[in-house]
Amino acid sequence: MNDPVTTLDARFSAPGAEPTSWQATQEVLENAQITWLTTVRADGRPHVTPLVAVWLDGALHFATGPEEQKAVNLAANPNVVLTAGRDTWDEGVDVVVEGPAYRVTDSATLERLAAAWRTKWDGQWAYEVGDGVFRNDVGGPALVFAVDPTKVLAFTKGTYAQTRHAP
Repeated sequence: MNDPVTTLDARFSAPGAEPTSWQATQEVLENAQITWLTTVRADGRPHVTPLVAVWLDGALHFATGPEEQKAVNLAANPNVVLTAGRDTWDEGVDVVVEGPAYRVTDSATLERLAAAWRTKWDGQWAYEVGDGVFRNDVGGPALVFAVDPTKVLAFTKGTYAQTRHAP
């Protein structure tokens, strides 16, 4: 998502609150050490798990093994919610990203994403690219997914503002 329409929801914001800028919202996504992914199981039950994600080219990206629950869930239903922020009630910004997840298999894009993972976590997440997946020395292949947001909500705490960013 680039240059979204930004609106403040006054129903859930303090009097006089200002909307959270798109730049401030992106900074939360770019800097989050942990992001929580919510998928839906085939029987309709939710599945929530923490993971490391990278914001690149207006989309949030994550990786998972092909047999992991989140990959199984995405095969049946691509709609996801990703959340990032702080575990405080009175400061910071929490961000919710909604949209469908889709596989990224293009080698050039995967190479850029692998570089972003290495940079963000000082080399602790080192992926190699091959056959449309990430590979490393820890486990088997990892499928890479992107979420182009259909809606992003930013919840500013302390000043209490709920902001919506949408294409």
